[in-house]
Parts: sequence; structure tokens; C-alpha cells
Amino acid sequence: MAGLLTIASTRRGKSSSPGVRGLSLLSKTRPIVVALLTLLWVGSPLTALANEAVEQLLARSEAPEGVVFEIVEGDEDALEALLPQVRTAIEKIRARFPQTEFAVVSHGQEEFALQSQYQGEYAEVHQQVQSLVADEVPVHVCETHAGWYGVSAEDFPQYVNVAPTGPGQIRLYEELGYELIVMD
Repeated sequence: MAGLLTIASTRRGKSSSPGVRGLSLLSKTRPIVVALLTLLWVGSPLTALANEAVEQLLARSEAPEGVVFEIVEGDEDALEALLPQVRTAIEKIRARFPQTEFAVVSHGQEEFALQSQYQGEYAEVHQQVQSLVADEVPVHVCETHAGWYGVSAEDFPQYVNVAPTGPGQIRLYEELGYELIVMD
């Protein structure tokens, strides 16, 4: 599935550098491609694993300390499909365990959609992140991964928390007792 997503989101002529863009061959068909991939994605076995993890958590008698959602994809467009799934999972868990805290850590190619310069192009993704943050769900990206592509912490808006490393941020949450749910 990741291969399909990577092929479908041709990176505007600059596939090796997420921080720089040219013209997109899919700019006119992008909404259709994203919608089709979202439909495929919702039924994928990987999504089923994340849903299974949520259902197992909901079946417990005691609330988790917190839940950290890990997103690491090879596709910059992945947040368009995954953030709504994260929101749904949070709503389900909060309905059962209202005191549970949440966090999101993005540390793959998808994190580049969260750069300030793409607030217009990925407006819905940025709105979803702002909504999560407003609901006290911090959203982190990985500074190390971004740096490999010449993107710095200053390239992200204030509502995105830039962690030194994505895996390190996840470990910090796990040390606090958070449960990890992988959203790939």
C-alpha cells in the first residue's frame, strides 16, 4: 500500500527533496486520487491493526495513562487519510476513558506537509492539526528527519511541536505510561 501511495503522490517534480517543489502532474486530479486512496486505505490491513489496537484498549477495565499515535509514512499526503483516523480513535477512547491524554508523533515524509509554506496546499491537514492541538493533543514532528532534507524547526508553524527525534519523543511518552498505537 505504501508503494501505491508513493506512486500516486508524485512530488511535483522534486521527489528527493520534500522541502522544495516544482509543478505537479497530478495537481488537477489530486482530490480524486486522494479520495480513492483514502477509500482503499480505510480498508487496508494496516488500518485494521490500528483499529484492533484501539478496540483492545477500549476492552480494558482501566484507562491507559495516555495514548501516543505514531505516524511514519513514505508519502507526504498520508496525513490527509491518517489524521481523521487518529481523531476518530481519540473520540472513541475519550468516550470510554475521558481522562486519557493523547499525543501524535509524525516522523516520516508526511511531516513535510506540516511546513508553514504548505498551509495553503494542505489547508485541511493544518486545520486538523490545529484542532487536535486545541483539544490538548500535541502534534510532534521529527527535527532530525526534517534536517536530512534541509528543513529546519523554523519551517514549521507554532502549533506543530518540533521534537529533536520522533522515536525519542515516542519513548518519552512511553516512559510516562502512554500506550503506542502505530497508524501506518
